[in-house]
Amino acid sequence: MQLLLPSDLDMPGPGPALTNERRQLLSRRIRLFVAATITYNVIEAIVALTEGTRVSSTALIGFGLDSVIEVSSAAAVAWQFAGKDPEAREKTALRIIAFSFFGLALYVSIDAIRSLLGAGEAQHSIIGITLAAVSLAVMPVLSWAQRRAGRELGSLSAVADSKQTLLCTYLSAVLLVGLVLNGVFGWSWADPVAAMVIAVIAVKEGREAWRGDTCCSAPATRATCE
Repeated sequence: MQLLLPSDLDMPGPGPALTNERRQLLSRRIRLFVAATITYNVIEAIVALTEGTRVSSTALIGFGLDSVIEVSSAAAVAWQFAGKDPEAREKTALRIIAFSFFGLALYVSIDAIRSLLGAGEAQHSIIGITLAAVSLAVMPVLSWAQRRAGRELGSLSAVADSKQTLLCTYLSAVLLVGLVLNGVFGWSWADPVAAMVIAVIAVKEGREAWRGDTCCSAPATRATCE
């Protein structure tokens, strides 16, 4: 089994120990970012799944499912930092995040293949395009803020969850391109192709989150695995 260093999840190298006050501040910030992420993604999921079903868009449905998974990922981190010893819950939180990615990839791949084989043709969606554009603006900010706090605290799960949020940025861009191509040129195949790209990205991020749990992450010492 390959062991990862903190740098594999963009974690900082060895550094000075954090004070208890700084630790508590960073934990509060992470909980705040997680709450904001959950709130936004609940709204995003409702809009994307409803509209995706209406216009038979595999990419839009996949985007909505990613929002649902984003909520579960953020909830896993919230659960971790709600405990007295967040580090002890790190491994479980990382595995929840990884399984979330894999589940998304599997569902979207199957649905995209069905669409390419003629199971359904996606219709034009102004609502979907608007949603993708808004997410493309909001998600990078949330991801950057949580990632910064997670790296300083030395939390692999917080960084992994921030990458899940960053994934939503990539998915927003892919979704936007697919929906625009379909809407402007009538290329219905662009929708399932966009969905397949979403699945590939999800697998990559899932593997990174899963492998991250093999490495110890003690923020006080920034220890690496032997």
